[in-house]
This record gives sequence, C-alpha cells and structure tokens, in this order.
Amino acid sequence: MTEVVQTPSQPGTQFVPRVFSGIQPTGGLTLGNYLGAIKRFVDMQASGIETFYCMVDLHAITTPQKPDDLRRATRELAAGYLAAGLDPAKSSLFNQSQVPEHTQLAWVFNCVARMGWLSRMTQFKDKAGKNREAASVGLFAYPNLMAADILVYHATHVPVGEDQKQHIELTRDIATKFNHDYGVDFFPIPEPVTEGAATRVMSLRDGSKKMSKSDPSAASRINMTDDSDMISQKIRKAKTDPDALPSEASGLNERPEARNLVNIYAGLADMTVDDVLADVGGKEFSVFKPMLAELAVSKLSPIAAEMARLMQDTAEIDKILRQGAQNARTVAGPILEKTYDIIGMVR
Repeated sequence: MTEVVQTPSQPGTQFVPRVFSGIQPTGGLTLGNYLGAIKRFVDMQASGIETFYCMVDLHAITTPQKPDDLRRATRELAAGYLAAGLDPAKSSLFNQSQVPEHTQLAWVFNCVARMGWLSRMTQFKDKAGKNREAASVGLFAYPNLMAADILVYHATHVPVGEDQKQHIELTRDIATKFNHDYGVDFFPIPEPVTEGAATRVMSLRDGSKKMSKSDPSAASRINMTDDSDMISQKIRKAKTDPDALPSEASGLNERPEARNLVNIYAGLADMTVDDVLADVGGKEFSVFKPMLAELAVSKLSPIAAEMARLMQDTAEIDKILRQGAQNARTVAGPILEKTYDIIGMVR
C-alpha cells in the first residue's frame, strides 16, 4: 500500500491530502498502463484519502481520434479501472469532458504559464516531430490542462510514470506562480508519486523502449484484453540475453531486457527487485520465463475477464462515470469559484 502523509505545500498552509491521476483513452490498455498507473491507483485508494481518477478524453483529442474509437476506448479504460479494483464508492471515476471546471481552470493557467515553459516540454517535441508548425495548439498547451486537472481538486499527490514527471514540475511552477502573483496560498504544490518496481514497463522486443500501444509489433506488449495463451506466448518469446539471472540488482545494469522482465515480475508479485533476485538468481530464462508467464496469467486473466463482462453493459459504465463526474464537480466547483474570486472575476 502506498502511504500518503499530510504535508503542507507551502509554509503555514495545510492542505487536505487528495490524489488525482488519469490515463488517456487512446488504443487499448497494456501491462504498462496497469503496472505503471492503475495498480498504483488501487493502492492509493486503499490509503483512505480522497482519490479522483479520470479518463482524460480531452487530452486524447490533441491528436486525431475517430469518434467511435474514442467512445469505446473511454468505456474500456473505465472497465479496466473497475476490473482492476477501483471502487466507485471509494474513488471518483469520471471522464474529463464531463467536468467543465477542468477546461475553465485551464484557461486561467494558459494566462499564468509562460511560452518558454511549454516550449521545453519534451513530450511536445517528441509528438510534434520536425513539423512543429503543423501540430495543434492543443498538443502544445495541454500541459496547462493537465495542471488544471490536478489543481482543480487541490490534489496534493499525483501517481505518475517517470515520463510524466516533467508535467508535474510544470504544474508545480504554475501553482507557485499563481500563488505568488496574487499573494495567496491557494493552490497546493503537488508531489509526484512514482514508487514501485515497474513504474516504467518496457517493450518485450526492445528493453530500451517503453511498452506502447502504438508499437506496430503486437509482440512488444501485453494487452489487458489478451487471453492466457497470448500472455504466455508473448512472455516466452520476449527478447532476453544468454546469461543467467544475477543475484543482485546491480547485475541487471546494461541488461535492459532482463531488467524489464524482473521488474514486471516484481510489480506483479508486489516484491522488490532484490527479493525477486534472491529467489531466482542463477536461474536461466528458460526457467524464469515460465514462472513469469504463470504469474502474469494469474494476475491479469481475471482482470481481462471482468473487463469483457463490463463491456457487455456500457450503460452501467456510463452511469458510473456520470455519478463520478457529479462527485468531482462538488469539489472542483468551489475551487474554481474561489480562483475566479482571487483573480477578480465578477460572479
């Protein structure tokens, strides 16, 4: 279980601990989404503090999406949240577009953030590529919306993968500048939460690349909808090296594929890498891969089955998302109204 302690974000200010995070509903869920995000969402839910978990569908449209595909992906992501153990009675689950306070606060932050800050964001550079002039304004400015996603709930902790830490830094900068500019102690300075052995799951075909749903090779990833045979087959065919597993984590240096498989095992088993290697050090991959496959099937197959069941009744998913949005707005609404009051909007 992830422990969240109540800490002031500014001297003299005590904010109620609150968690926010979200995933883009683009394509299918992978093992990387599960270990890097959803599993940790469930752990944070168990901490007993308020948790808000979002399907960030507005972020998804920063790149072109087919409407029917976006609807399905949003519901499938919600099904993944539910199947993995997120409870609507304990966490607010909703899609971003149903809570207009996100975009309203994002406009305020568009006027707080500096162009130079956004120009340095590595994900924009990666996604826009060489033809930056053809990229959408949304792709450039969406880190401000991400900051609004977090701060509209006064979230103090944000479970994220390593690749999102730069966005949390931007969120902290925006909160700090707003507080300074208006002479208030209003927005908390959120902390990224990146604990766990598998916060960044890599491709099964190339340990130097992140596991991605956009990779053209289906063998590079485990999808959360894969059946038991597919999971086992992909793990058995995963790229490795010829050496036996080491007994200490330092022995995984310069062995990206070995490190990735050990991290996956540790993440699924709720173990540290050192504890895993204490058990399997010296074993060949011909022995370790079947162990990993058996573990993965035991953990992931029930989730896949429950996702399939939930997707048979999308009306129930939609109902859960609507209720979650209503819950979210009871928190977001007053924070937005106070923001408007601080900056001098006549209400």
